[in-house]
Amino acid sequence: MSSSRRSTNASEAPTPSDVPGSFPNDSELSSQQSLAQAVYARRSEYIKPQKIRVKIGSWNVGNHDAARDIGAWFLDGKGVDSTFSRLNLNVEDDIQQAKNGESQESGDTEGVREQEARTSLSLKSESTVPVGDRGDLPGGEDIGLYVLGLQEIVDVTSPTEALRPYTDPAPANKFKDALTGALPKGYELVAEQQLMGLLLLIYASPEVLKDVRSSCTTSVGTGLMGYMGNKGAVTSHLILGETTRLAFINCHLGAGAEKGSLERRNWDASQIVARTRFDKVEDPSGVPNSGEQIGDEDFAFWFGDLNYRLEGIPGDDVRHLLTLHTRNEYDLEMAQQREREEEAARQAEAKENSSNEVPEDLDPASLQTTLSSLLPHDELMQQIKLRKSLSEGWKEGPIRFLPTYKYDVGTVAVFDTSEKKRAPSWCDRILYRTRKDYDKWRKRVQDEEAARKRDEEMKSRGLGAEDDDNVIFDYNPDEDGDDMFEAPTLEQVTTRDGSEDEILLEHYTSHQRVLSSDHKPLDAVFTLTYQAVDHDKKAKVHAEVTRILDRNENEGRPTVTVVFDHSKEPESPSSSCDTQNVDGVINFGPMRMGKGRHRHITVANTGAVAATVGLVDRPVSGLGEEGSTPPWLIATFDREPDAGGKKKSKERVYTLEPGDVVNLELVARVEAMAMARDLDDGVMRLDDVLILRVRDGRDHFLPVQGTWVRSSLERSIDALKRLPEDGIRKLQNQKPIGSPGRLFGFGSKDG
Repeated sequence: MSSSRRSTNASEAPTPSDVPGSFPNDSELSSQQSLAQAVYARRSEYIKPQKIRVKIGSWNVGNHDAARDIGAWFLDGKGVDSTFSRLNLNVEDDIQQAKNGESQESGDTEGVREQEARTSLSLKSESTVPVGDRGDLPGGEDIGLYVLGLQEIVDVTSPTEALRPYTDPAPANKFKDALTGALPKGYELVAEQQLMGLLLLIYASPEVLKDVRSSCTTSVGTGLMGYMGNKGAVTSHLILGETTRLAFINCHLGAGAEKGSLERRNWDASQIVARTRFDKVEDPSGVPNSGEQIGDEDFAFWFGDLNYRLEGIPGDDVRHLLTLHTRNEYDLEMAQQREREEEAARQAEAKENSSNEVPEDLDPASLQTTLSSLLPHDELMQQIKLRKSLSEGWKEGPIRFLPTYKYDVGTVAVFDTSEKKRAPSWCDRILYRTRKDYDKWRKRVQDEEAARKRDEEMKSRGLGAEDDDNVIFDYNPDEDGDDMFEAPTLEQVTTRDGSEDEILLEHYTSHQRVLSSDHKPLDAVFTLTYQAVDHDKKAKVHAEVTRILDRNENEGRPTVTVVFDHSKEPESPSSSCDTQNVDGVINFGPMRMGKGRHRHITVANTGAVAATVGLVDRPVSGLGEEGSTPPWLIATFDREPDAGGKKKSKERVYTLEPGDVVNLELVARVEAMAMARDLDDGVMRLDDVLILRVRDGRDHFLPVQGTWVRSSLERSIDALKRLPEDGIRKLQNQKPIGSPGRLFGFGSKDG
């Protein structure tokens, strides 16, 4: 898919304003409001709040055949263990169903043992999620935007993949086909980007699709040599409605638990932020935009395999501690009996005094207590608190699920049993940030910098902090910054364009019972309220604004009226030869050598604004020069031109206020013998067009012409001697002697 939706810039076409008859170009109309800007200014009339769900999923598929599970866990919400807060993993379901003689047709979810056994024997095309799982998370048509980020859809450790000069679309198409086939009817792909093993897919529901604007994608490689695509990010930016900007970042950061890997992950994240640049955004306001980067959006979502590990705690200890909450340390019969006893005790205690129940997060034997003891060792949380990575307002929902890495493929909760025995870690994460969060972080940084400068100034003066009563900011890295892990609440956010949007994190969990990869997929469901467009109302506003702009443009554009005078001249040989304005042509009638003919033109400003007029210079035929009139015509205005004139020194302009007029006198005269000879020989004609330019308005074309009466004055005696009888009279369009109506050859009309 193209990385952006581009539009052709019409202003790049060659439309010079000096072409006769052309209207001014866009740059000359910059003072006027464009149609897009005028419609956008009235957006309050056609936008309305709309609440949708945005579902973001992330999964490192480890180059396994995992496409078979995409629809089940991501779209249908299956594979979440409903009891994982105590993490019984439904082991007892297998035994209980067997003892009760129940089968899966009863509607109960498939048990862990049965699921793992089936998965190990099933075909590659069969989903690994539990049979009978009805799904615990919102999905289907309840979701407005599906955003899926996958990692390692190819073997990123393969030199063949790393050095491949092109992107192989086959692995991406496999996942895309699986997802497209499982989506409800009407959902369409609005963004797609692949970078080696990274794949980002965004689908929109029919209701949301009409509000998706300016979707564009890009990628940044941070792997081998700092630029290869085995690590990095694929990112998409889009606008919902006309105001809400969203950014989605699917990343795969540097792996490894050895020394230096942590710094590499931090470097990868910083490079993604620094080097991600989107193409020019089609801004609905019509204001030109040079493109955007991470930080310009209103809502951002950063997800993927961030690869941050647990620091300062042996992997074997973590594995043993978590295994105590899974089935591996217990005999199934004992686990079943113990669970029955614990459940009976809980029910009895609840009946006696429900108010005395111990909260799960305070119960020392609960899984959540174990997770809470491990999370302070999480490198990502530590790096955010130390402001070494992703500290710019990013936050995360409460982690109430097992580490997503690393498991034996085909198992629910068997941690890595390979030779490396990798420590369990929350490598896969979904972070988010609002414009409000980003602004709050920037304000904190500014306050800290101001406090630091104050502190340095006080030290230079020999003072201590206790001597200053105006402490600007006090930051404690051991205590501050924990707000990113608070329980999510409904947040109101003012977008860059001034709209009031809302966001709420509803769910954030992993799908523990998806078995086709060594990572567990996870997803987050957000409720997002944005300003949607009512397209019927917008069409009405568009039509109304168009009419208003047309009227304003006509009223605001200079308008003049050109009137030709019809006075007759005494030297005219006949009234029939003195037609001056036939079909809009200024006709000077018969013209002879040395005889001048006069015509007058009145230019009146009949518009509502001042009009600046003047004759346009253009090349004069045969002279190699420029002028506003042909060589046989002189044009004179009856007033002095504006001070300063125009760029070209020969051009003179005249500014008319509304109702004002200026008179233009045209004098046609042929005095040069060479010109008369050319006229006699037909090389030259008394025919031309003057251009009266109205600045920022419409040009007026003034055709001028005359009828040349040939004479003998410009001819030599030898040429006249060679003329036949009556040749001179013929040159002057006279009738020869003896013709009807002529007496004595004097050319009188006496009958």
